[in-house]
Amino acid sequence: MSENEFPLVQFMREGFDPVAELARIRTEQPVFPMQIPGGQTVWLATRYEDVRAVLGDTGRFSNDFGNVIGMGATQDDPGGLGFRDPPEHTRLRRYLTPEFTMRRLRRLEPRIEAIVEEHLDAMERKGSPVDLVEMFALPIPSLVVCELLGVPYDERSDFLRLSTDRFDFSAGPEASLDAVNESMAFLTELAVRERKNPGEGLLGQLVRDHGDEISDKELAGFADGLLTGGHDTSTSMLALGTLWLLENPDELAKVREGGEHVSRVVEELLRYMTVVQVAFPRFAREDLELGGQPIAKGEMVLCSLTAANRDPSLGADMDSVNPLREAPSHLAFGHGVHRCIGAPLAQMEMRIAYPALLRRFPSLRLAVPYDEVPFRELAIVYGVKELPVAF
Repeated sequence: MSENEFPLVQFMREGFDPVAELARIRTEQPVFPMQIPGGQTVWLATRYEDVRAVLGDTGRFSNDFGNVIGMGATQDDPGGLGFRDPPEHTRLRRYLTPEFTMRRLRRLEPRIEAIVEEHLDAMERKGSPVDLVEMFALPIPSLVVCELLGVPYDERSDFLRLSTDRFDFSAGPEASLDAVNESMAFLTELAVRERKNPGEGLLGQLVRDHGDEISDKELAGFADGLLTGGHDTSTSMLALGTLWLLENPDELAKVREGGEHVSRVVEELLRYMTVVQVAFPRFAREDLELGGQPIAKGEMVLCSLTAANRDPSLGADMDSVNPLREAPSHLAFGHGVHRCIGAPLAQMEMRIAYPALLRRFPSLRLAVPYDEVPFRELAIVYGVKELPVAF
């Protein structure tokens, strides 16, 4: 692969694993030059050490959306936290942080358990076989995010469709961009309504607590960030994690039993799957060096979280799942000030959902051969399109 090509290798997988080309880049040229249409150079960072350095350094690297506009993007600024630098990022994040403490999230725990049980009941009523994505992995995170935000019940199907379409590149980048724009319009309208009549969800709470300190656009940005960070990602993890457990019956039995081991399995599956394949783009604030590679001021750095979490420097056999391994913190939720604020909620969903599913259906198994499971192609958030299971 020449540096004149703009590869999609950072989005490619073979089953659970990143393609071999990504590992080769990490070994041979870990900060890899790519050229995008227009001639600008983009750098793909693949080693754990380099990726962690970029994500943790807001002094040398910027997230600001203005950089994307400067590279010719036509999308409007989406707002939210992902495309903000301190001190603006710090101001916005402090509004959300109190809502994502474990003490606050425990209030959601009974509702999450109820949502899980409701969908297990629905699976049982429908009977074997079922598509686990449709019946379980997709609706549970969607309903949890809807509960969190305060999305009206009669609008949740639209919310579900938009949050899925925006991450699917299979229909081309224009379709994904259209879904992003439609999603932002939906969420902006929701924010305006919450301003007029605050509900019991997070958006309504932010309006009551902070009022005019937060604009409607910022409210919509918060909602968008929680949608992108908390729905499609959790859907993918619930499906991929279940698929891996079905292929590894010894670990499946341990997860069914529950207990502390479930948390270790969840964390190791998060690292191994790394469903969010690249982090928000960063831009060099100055001429600098990364992993021995000079980077010019203004150039974009893409961080491959997939490659970083499989980096052999972290320990032995990082291409396998070992819940008992002792390794540095994984980067599945990012790192630094932009680390996913909803990480504790996602972890809670998985700790609840995996054991509940496996206890309810002790004979759960794939309804098709593993080789026939359709994985997504070229998606920022990796996953399966469907997961046929029998019980």
